[in-house]
Amino acid sequence: MSIGNDRAVVITGASTGIGAACAFHLDRLGFTVYAGVRKPEDGARLQQSGSDRLIPILLDVTDQRSIQRAREIVSERCGVNGLYGLVNNAGIAVPAPLEAIPISDLRRQLEVNVIGQIAVTQAFLPLIRRACGRIVNMGSIAGRSTIPMMGPYSASKFALEAVTDALRLEVQQWGIQVSIIEPGAITTPIWTKSADDAAGREAGMEAELKRLYGPTVAAVRKVVDEAAKRAIPPEVVAKVVEEALTASVPKTRYLVGTDAKIRAFIGKILPDRIIDRLLTFVLKLPH
Repeated sequence: MSIGNDRAVVITGASTGIGAACAFHLDRLGFTVYAGVRKPEDGARLQQSGSDRLIPILLDVTDQRSIQRAREIVSERCGVNGLYGLVNNAGIAVPAPLEAIPISDLRRQLEVNVIGQIAVTQAFLPLIRRACGRIVNMGSIAGRSTIPMMGPYSASKFALEAVTDALRLEVQQWGIQVSIIEPGAITTPIWTKSADDAAGREAGMEAELKRLYGPTVAAVRKVVDEAAKRAIPPEVVAKVVEEALTASVPKTRYLVGTDAKIRAFIGKILPDRIIDRLLTFVLKLPH
């Protein structure tokens, strides 16, 4: 497939993982890709592996000034053509029991995964409207179902589902399509980073909370480690993002991965109490 030079996309969180895979994949297809990174060295690394169409831009979704500067750069380069696509990919995972998570960490989880997505969308929507373009939000199967320890992350992804649904209806009047991608386990640095983050948070947890939640933490960590061994590469997600950006009538939701499809199916057919029992058994949770 070859895409005209007027097809420009912005991807947030493009330094590694799914974001980088999307940047390289869309670059190869002929898109002009504005790859949002927080560090200049990450942008330089992307440029080494991409074409002249892959253009790193400094973009921190939690920094309004950074967002505005990125918008100005893209607006100047795109001109009257506007922006064809926005891939809201930036995200973090902050695992912790809800009783034990520091509120500042919970705010950071929501700031990056929800508020940041809206802030970036607000900034770029006028350019997308000009091109009658598309918005693709990077959700997760965790936005449909959750497990212990993943409440903060899942809350952010559940919220992104609602944001996507509302936005899709609000911008349909201008022919703008909005989709959400719902991957299962993907090989990406986010989980290594979150595991390190969780270890530090656990070390600072009160002794009584450590005692109370220790068995649950250990059980979930074991299951997550096993799931990581079966994770699929981020390039699979990049191809689904391509479909959301190029299909004549894109889906509103794209499930990616066998595990995501199984979890979604179970969530549809089983009552909550049965799912609770199933998860308790599978995860070997204390009860």
